[in-house]
Amino acid sequence: MAPEAFVLLFAAGMAAGIVSVLVSLASLVSYPALLAVGVPPVAANVTNTVALVFLGVGAGTGSRRELAGMRPMLLRLALVSVTGGIAGAALLLVLPEQTFELVAPILIAGASLLVLAGPRLQARPRFRPAGLRPGAVVAYGGTAVYTGYFGAAGGVLAFAALSAIIDRPYHDVNAAKNLLAAFANGAAAATFVLLGPVRWLAVLPLAAGMLAGGLVGPAIARRVPGPVLRVAVAAAGLGVAGVLAWRTYLAG
Repeated sequence: MAPEAFVLLFAAGMAAGIVSVLVSLASLVSYPALLAVGVPPVAANVTNTVALVFLGVGAGTGSRRELAGMRPMLLRLALVSVTGGIAGAALLLVLPEQTFELVAPILIAGASLLVLAGPRLQARPRFRPAGLRPGAVVAYGGTAVYTGYFGAAGGVLAFAALSAIIDRPYHDVNAAKNLLAAFANGAAAATFVLLGPVRWLAVLPLAAGMLAGGLVGPAIARRVPGPVLRVAVAAAGLGVAGVLAWRTYLAG
């Protein structure tokens, strides 16, 4: 791999790490960067998932303040993340790419609207977060499967699901989302290391950039008001859903 490709992937990884903390869309930066340096689509997806593990490590380390007091709940949700990540990786290896592409725009758009409507919904007693309820845990497990499979805007889906479980401010829920994503991506990555076409020369600079971006991202996010970030996440998610819907249902 050429030196300029290493530089590009490191820069893309760092940008993806920051973007993940701010608007939950890391793969929309890192995945195209892998394609740009010549990595084929399936290999790029697999390679990106392996590198995303380091983003979670960086973000988790940088968000210790936000994660304080959530250890018991996060340990239980980590098991859901691992199970979902393995299931998603298995689906990527055995199913046609078009399978999830058909439902991804709808899922992402719905999750984006839930993120935007979160404060109003949580003001009503029946919609307030109530811990590890079975339905909410199953919903989060579905986002972990999606993360293991591809994960474009999977952070938006995960944030919406976790908002129904964790009764904490936006930044705390977002920090939990980033840490739990590391478990889902780690489980998927372990599967891909054994069975998938990982491009290790691309993983190295991308992972280093994601680790750095994940470390500095929480400090940047703390300077932005929670409502502003919530709107940014929802708007970015709706934009991604629109692009995916166009490509899936209308283009070509």
